Amino acid sequence: MKIELAESDDEIRMAFDAMRHLRNLPNPQAFLDRVRQLQQDGYLLATLRDGGNVVAVAGFRIAEKLAWGRHLYVDDLVTAPASRSKGNGKALLSWLCDYARSRECTQLHLDSGVQRLDTHRFYRREGLEAASVHFKKEL
Repeated sequence: MKIELAESDDEIRMAFDAMRHLRNLPNPQAFLDRVRQLQQDGYLLATLRDGGNVVAVAGFRIAEKLAWGRHLYVDDLVTAPASRSKGNGKALLSWLCDYARSRECTQLHLDSGVQRLDTHRFYRREGLEAASVHFKKEL
């Protein structure tokens, strides 16, 4: 297993197959275009590869807020279905925590859809706690 930041167009496109299980994007090029747009605001993409295949991916950013101070916020975190329950999500989440610490972050945050109960169990097992309720309104 190897975890690294996806930086080239090819590396980003390779993460599409895993990310498509979390986000609704039509094709690898649309995914690349969206990632490049998000990178303008500090978005980073980490991939976990098993051999040459990306089996887990995380989109994240380093930010500062009055409420949380300097933190790492995980926008997207997913393991491809065929690679779940093999330690890949755990490894990627651990890497994110280490990355955050190395950038002097004091917290890691993420939101998770209320329907993702299996994912919530995974987060709790990994030491994350439910700390707030996220609200939205379509405009």
